Amino acid sequence: MTNIKNYTLVTAAYWGFTLTDGALRMLVLLHFHDLGYSAVQISFLFLLYEFFGVITNLIGGWVGSHMGLKVTLFAGLTLQVFSLFFLGLLNPEWPAMLSVCYVMGLQALSGIAKDLTKMSSKSAIKMLVPEEADSTLFKWVAVLTGSKNALKGGGFFLGGLLLTTVGFRNGLWFMAAGLALVLLATALSLPKAIGMAKKKTKFSAILSKSRHINLLSAARLFLFGSRDIWFVVGLPVFLSANLGWNHTQIGGFLAFWVIGYGGVQAFAPKLLTLFMGHTTPRGGTASAGAFSLAGLTVLIAIGVTFELSPWLTVVVGLVLFGVIFAVNSSVHSYLILAYTETDEAALNVGFYYMANAAGRLVGTLLSGIVFQMSGLAGCLWVSAVFVCLAGVISLKFPRGYCNENMASSI
Repeated sequence: MTNIKNYTLVTAAYWGFTLTDGALRMLVLLHFHDLGYSAVQISFLFLLYEFFGVITNLIGGWVGSHMGLKVTLFAGLTLQVFSLFFLGLLNPEWPAMLSVCYVMGLQALSGIAKDLTKMSSKSAIKMLVPEEADSTLFKWVAVLTGSKNALKGGGFFLGGLLLTTVGFRNGLWFMAAGLALVLLATALSLPKAIGMAKKKTKFSAILSKSRHINLLSAARLFLFGSRDIWFVVGLPVFLSANLGWNHTQIGGFLAFWVIGYGGVQAFAPKLLTLFMGHTTPRGGTASAGAFSLAGLTVLIAIGVTFELSPWLTVVVGLVLFGVIFAVNSSVHSYLILAYTETDEAALNVGFYYMANAAGRLVGTLLSGIVFQMSGLAGCLWVSAVFVCLAGVISLKFPRGYCNENMASSI
């Protein structure tokens, strides 16, 4: 029987963090765009955020399995409160280089915070959902992941709104105060031993030895790289510079995209039943989704290259991209838990999200560089290549249903 109380606590903490994470990204991106920073300069503001996400996921899973997921969740929330508060001390009179270094450093802490919180929340579900219940596991993973992304979309809108209404500094401090309350509630209520492995794993074993988890992690890297190549810098700057949208409009559109994306993730089990006749993903589900997404991305890239209607190609096209991407992401989130034994959940989920963060790191860097060289069209063409690579890797997944013992049988 699912532990509803602890699941609710974990989900609420993840929601609170995610709202501030989305708002923080939008505040930083739009604030520095207003200050005249180029697309490449803006992408560099987020590089350490993504880089330390890679390191955190690799090590954080091992820490969580030894010390418990409450410790890593608490640490993630604490670091985010710290980052928000001190980012609010940024002085507009500082030289540009000092400002960039200061923001990059605090974004690095925020990146550590995000991935500690994500790894802790996703791993905790494996402990809270009964074994043998694959369809139940997929349902709860979809609900957590979908609701998280809906809240992140709300965060994008909140960031644009706060920048417009109360300004950069006050917006950051407002979020720091709210997240501190979430931190306090989590620290007082969540059991200490949740996620602590019965059998301790050596630090040298943090790199997964499971072929299926390695393949899934590689596919995840290219899948999320394909999204962030156009999403992180290229699209917001395009909407501002090419279409003349203001902060609230940009934040609103990105919020709509991510909220819709999260909603699709939450209903992924029902969508798979409707279109494929089963609710539990098979090995071939991920590859079919990736190649479908690649075909759509090519069509959008062609539309942007030949300067067709921005509303048809960019707005409508990327909304459809979000639908297919969301189902693919939910399938991946289920597969990593299905391939993992309960006692190794934190370790393997950390490794998997390390690959996720690596994809975001590559995508973030390429988003600024490719956009500056060849615009949004170039970003979309590179994105299509990344999705194709994710699909090719996914062809090597097991073709049947996943089960609890698969990871240990490899």
